[in-house]
Amino acid sequence: MKRILLLGGVTEALAIARTLGPEHIYSLAGVGRVPTDLTCQVRVGGYGGAEGLAQFIREEGIDLLLDATHPYAAQISHNAATAAQLTGITCWALRRPAWRPLAGDDWREVADWSELIEALQPFHRPLFTLGREPLQHLHEIPPEQFWTLRALDVYPGNDRCEVIGARGPFVIEEERELFECRQIDVLISKNSGSTATEPKLEVARERGVPVIVLKRPALPQVDREFSTLADVLAALRKSSTQNL
Repeated sequence: MKRILLLGGVTEALAIARTLGPEHIYSLAGVGRVPTDLTCQVRVGGYGGAEGLAQFIREEGIDLLLDATHPYAAQISHNAATAAQLTGITCWALRRPAWRPLAGDDWREVADWSELIEALQPFHRPLFTLGREPLQHLHEIPPEQFWTLRALDVYPGNDRCEVIGARGPFVIEEERELFECRQIDVLISKNSGSTATEPKLEVARERGVPVIVLKRPALPQVDREFSTLADVLAALRKSSTQNL
């Protein structure tokens, strides 16, 4: 197999990294816990945009760039596709299928933060599952609302916002308890498509709680796109005896 540069977080990308040998590189933009039990090389940090990534690809002799980043990490994905074009190497991407609303769901899609805040006006006890972005807006919380914000780590809130540090996968019983004890009346979520965080959508459906969904960003075209981890692993196994 030729040399691979894998871009991603610690879900599907970590599963891929566990199959890679020492000649390959697993690159994380930055996470709280960096895996230490891998055979492949691990790199943490950015590259300075598409040009910086292209320079790294040239210096390291990379043959295949595999983008397994989060569906909302659009800038990284665009940089990856551009860097692959600049260096003339192959670019693959693992892109989770989006969630689809089911019978009983009340989903309201918004394009950005301003649309989100407008859609949030009728509610009082929102649960945010957008990561750290709402932390920049704690001063904007109206007096009639109390926010519950769930992120990977605990951060300071204020008198109208509690920040919960938690990492998936989440189980439905705990999600039911969270919605009940905090009397959540609206859920705010990215359309991540991950089974690790899907139980919150099931509980919202059970309780008749609306879901404000942040629209997925547009992602660039690549040489080959995969929708499942199994498909990526199969392609990598096949490529180990063939030219990429």
